[in-house]
Amino acid sequence: MSKEKEMPPTVEASASRRRFTKGAAAALVVAPLAAAAARRGDAQQPTPTPAEPKAPPNPQPTPTPAPRPSPVAEAYAEVAKARFGKLLTDEEMRRVRQGLEGNVRTAERLRTVKLQNSDEPDFVFSA
Repeated sequence: MSKEKEMPPTVEASASRRRFTKGAAAALVVAPLAAAAARRGDAQQPTPTPAEPKAPPNPQPTPTPAPRPSPVAEAYAEVAKARFGKLLTDEEMRRVRQGLEGNVRTAERLRTVKLQNSDEPDFVFSA
């Protein structure tokens, strides 16, 4: 007996397989729904869609003043300006200031969390 190599399916064959699979999946979903509707006798009446609840009116947000920059962030920004000011545009320097401000605020929030000596790390490192 000679074993023949199996040829890869052609594009047409794979396309028809996809169509068959999609049709079979649709039949599996639609058939039980149609049978249940026929048993109830309302196969020709569309099911009413539930009314969406009305959204409450949007209150006008009160403008919040921009938080004052942290003195620490300002100091870091001055250091960055002294070291890299010639290389940065005004827009880039503004983004550096914003990034530094975010980092300082995050560090302040992290410092407020008090850990006990018995607190374990959130992950275990193994090499």
